[in-house]
Amino acid sequence: MEVWGDSQLTERGIEMGGLDAWVYSKPYGQAQRGGDVYYASSCATGRISRLLLADVSGHGKSVAATAADLRTLMRRFVNRLDQKEFVRLLNQQFVAMSRAGTFATAVVTTFFAPSMRLIVSNAGHPRPFLYRAVEKQWSFLRDDGSESKRTPQNIPLGIMDLTEYEEFDVELEPGDCLLSYTDALIESRDADGEMLGEAGLLRIMRLLGDVEPQKLIETLLKEIGDRFPENLSEDDVTVLVVRANGRQPRYSIREKLGAMSRFFVTAIRAINPRAERPPVPDFSLPNIGGAIIPALGRRWRASKES
Repeated sequence: MEVWGDSQLTERGIEMGGLDAWVYSKPYGQAQRGGDVYYASSCATGRISRLLLADVSGHGKSVAATAADLRTLMRRFVNRLDQKEFVRLLNQQFVAMSRAGTFATAVVTTFFAPSMRLIVSNAGHPRPFLYRAVEKQWSFLRDDGSESKRTPQNIPLGIMDLTEYEEFDVELEPGDCLLSYTDALIESRDADGEMLGEAGLLRIMRLLGDVEPQKLIETLLKEIGDRFPENLSEDDVTVLVVRANGRQPRYSIREKLGAMSRFFVTAIRAINPRAERPPVPDFSLPNIGGAIIPALGRRWRASKES
């Protein structure tokens, strides 16, 4: 049960339940912290992995405080399968800061290892790319549902006090990858001086071909940097790549006891009304029952549709 990430310079990879992830983040200029905030969390059983990539207005100390608040919120919802409340509270937090001119774009994803389902919410952020290993092809990650949308789409956090954000989910197969990024990439220019935009970035992704995920970020940034002298030098740059590895999470008894111990410590501290709220799971059959009997977790999608 842990949360990893920040708004500082980093280049590393981590492994979560059913997912491998790599992130590169570089603040603008010589800044210690940038406006790009990235977090990844894994629940106590390793079945629920959540990833957040946000582009927050501002830099420096103001964003550092926002990043700390986001980490607290990530910890609070680390054991929750349903991400709707998390995104709603995320938006409320930025609405409260909007008087100071603070808002953010963000993409939030939750991966449930037993069913290999990825839930996606996009709040005004550039569209992620999805790589299908079978097809060996990159495309935009999108909702292919034909039903009309009842919730607002693609609205940045802090603009409106919304009660619910649109979400959709996709099933990942082993080897499938998801690439999320901040707008420095699509605001870069091609060799002819024209802005890349989402379509231009997708074209580059397809030109790169079948690159190993651990080398993808380096390869992509080099390709963009070589196309125009000022590319990637005038804004924060963050790229997050995740790959479904097809492995079910396995933890030792010691690790499980450690996670349980951290949970109870947080729960005891929560007696103080000013303390951080404990990461209580949502009480659904796939989440609670699936932690004991994995087969129940794999029926999660069926239970949602029934």
